[in-house]
Amino acid sequence: MPNGSLDESLHLKSKRKKQLNLLERLNVAIDVARALEYLHHGLNTPIVHCDLKPSNFLLNHEMTGVVGDFGLAKLFPEAKAIVISRSLS
Repeated sequence: MPNGSLDESLHLKSKRKKQLNLLERLNVAIDVARALEYLHHGLNTPIVHCDLKPSNFLLNHEMTGVVGDFGLAKLFPEAKAIVISRSLS
């Protein structure tokens, strides 16, 4: 990714010369929340990342956050069935 990881941007380890400002940090936090919401609720089989940390959250050329490194991710097909059964009761 062109802007590296969130970890690099927060700790000035990247080519970026300045720290993320408050609005950029807020937008990245929103991107993280949207990504987790999609993984947990937006798919037929929910996914739990299990290793979400700043170095696994990448920033594209528009500073939009993208979740990466799904090496420890777990699929939970039974979680969708539980949610559906609770909503029907």
